Amino acid sequence: MTNWLSALSIYRDTRILAITFLGFSSGVPLLLSGSILQAWLTQEDVDLTSIGLFSLVGLPYTLKFLWAPLIDNLRIPLLDKLLGRRRSWLVFLQVCLIGATVFLAFSNPKADLLQVAVAALIVAFASASYDIIVDAFRIEICDDKNMAAGAATYVYGYRVAMWLTGFSSFFIAAYFGWSVSYLVMSGFILVGTVTALLTREPVTQAQSHQPEQFQNRQDYRQWLEQSVIAPFLDFMRKPHWLVIILFTILYKFGDSLAGAMTNPFYIQTGFSLTEIAEIVKTFGTVATFIGLFFGGWLLAATTMYKSLWICGLLQMFSNLLFAAQASIGHDLAFLAITIGIENIAGGMGTAVFVAYLSSLCNISYTATQYALLTSLTAVARTVLVAPAGWLADQVGWFEFFLVTTAAAIPGLVLLWWLSRIQPAPKKQEASQMSVE
Repeated sequence: MTNWLSALSIYRDTRILAITFLGFSSGVPLLLSGSILQAWLTQEDVDLTSIGLFSLVGLPYTLKFLWAPLIDNLRIPLLDKLLGRRRSWLVFLQVCLIGATVFLAFSNPKADLLQVAVAALIVAFASASYDIIVDAFRIEICDDKNMAAGAATYVYGYRVAMWLTGFSSFFIAAYFGWSVSYLVMSGFILVGTVTALLTREPVTQAQSHQPEQFQNRQDYRQWLEQSVIAPFLDFMRKPHWLVIILFTILYKFGDSLAGAMTNPFYIQTGFSLTEIAEIVKTFGTVATFIGLFFGGWLLAATTMYKSLWICGLLQMFSNLLFAAQASIGHDLAFLAITIGIENIAGGMGTAVFVAYLSSLCNISYTATQYALLTSLTAVARTVLVAPAGWLADQVGWFEFFLVTTAAAIPGLVLLWWLSRIQPAPKKQEASQMSVE
């Protein structure tokens, strides 16, 4: 018992506290270019087809693996000497995020929808880039003893930020308007700036190549091969790697398709912004935390593939509750049931899926390969869900959520195929946890 209690002291480590706050600042901007923006556009009477297409502004989360090696290896002049390689990138990207969010705050959907799209795209690009450097910083600042604790606190910091931005943005918008709401959200990012300034630069043995260090073309070619090409070639040597990629994209597709249009659905069904803030954002976040806990417990109690099956089926059938909500209409009690079950299922699926993705990574290329895998998962919530608004507009909300339920089937078919041809992946600590 004494050993168990003493182990809790790891959470008093200042490095773990710093990771928690960095996780918070990383989680703030995700919804600002996603579901919160969709709610703003819905209130401005933007058509559902256009709102659905706005999911494409999340493309940077899908493509971030392309520039991850640059952020991982290059230094920022001047700032690097003052803060160090990792902290300089942290502060630089935080400033970019704040500026982009302020730009979005002063955009007007009624006057210029294109400007809103550009501003949201810049927010998403800065946010995706920031996620890359926070992951690198988190890994390097931790040792073997506190790596798991760092991953766990990062996830909870990220999730708390998503709850706070989702909850407070709706309340502030209800009383002061969306521009004020976005300005307040930009201030939340300062938590990460203060943390970066107060935290020491990680001490690592690895040295990055800088442009001035490239003496000839051979040096540059060698850097390119080791930093950019090798991680992808290594992944492509896995048996059935194309099927794995398809499964990574499609496993949570039904969940993502439904989630792309939930805020417009709530508003058009008659729920107020305060009701959405209280039930969807607050109660839903608590349910997600419960789901994350049960997902971890499930994986510890059974095999990886069984866990993926259970969570995949729960995610699929939870979408039927939204179809029932569409039939019932404005009913707060049933909304609480819908949100509770859907978020528990989604949290369980996230915990197990993160463990699965982590098990696919070669320890020699963990950061880049994990960036690749999380980029692929973002395809489902960006590119593939782009027609969601048009579909809802054409068939109605009840039929739309039936379609989202069916959209989970291809991922489960691939899971069935993988479970037959491949051994269960080894369960390992998800030190590269992601919550996207």
